[in-house]
Amino acid sequence: MKWIDIPPVWLLVFLALAGVAQAAMPGLALHHAGVRMLGLGLGLVGLGLILSAIVTMSRAGTTVIPHEEPDALVTSGLFRFSRNPIYLGDALILSGSVLYWGQPVLLVLVPIFMWVIALRFIRAEEARLRAAFGEKFDQWATKTRRWL
Repeated sequence: MKWIDIPPVWLLVFLALAGVAQAAMPGLALHHAGVRMLGLGLGLVGLGLILSAIVTMSRAGTTVIPHEEPDALVTSGLFRFSRNPIYLGDALILSGSVLYWGQPVLLVLVPIFMWVIALRFIRAEEARLRAAFGEKFDQWATKTRRWL
């Protein structure tokens, strides 16, 4: 597997983009304690989602590595509400970071990040899950949203 083919690298790339943009636009910074606290809260919620989803997947005996074959269809815990709580957590960390840095204009990066993740990882993961679990996956996918 190439190093670029893991989602945390893409989160780091988008965080770096936000950092560069933030440094280039200091005049747009919104220095408000409430915005910083919201950003911190979103980041912590995102981290919590990621850790909880990893624990749930580990307990189910399946991999968290995107390009590996799944051993179980996980539909419990956070997976009752989102088919991708780890990627949702990543998006919350990105959102929280740009708010914490006082750059709400950079929230425009979040849907772009989500689009990249969907194209680069989610579509292939869902195809593997459909191939491995068939109707069980289709039923779960019908009632559980991709993100939230």
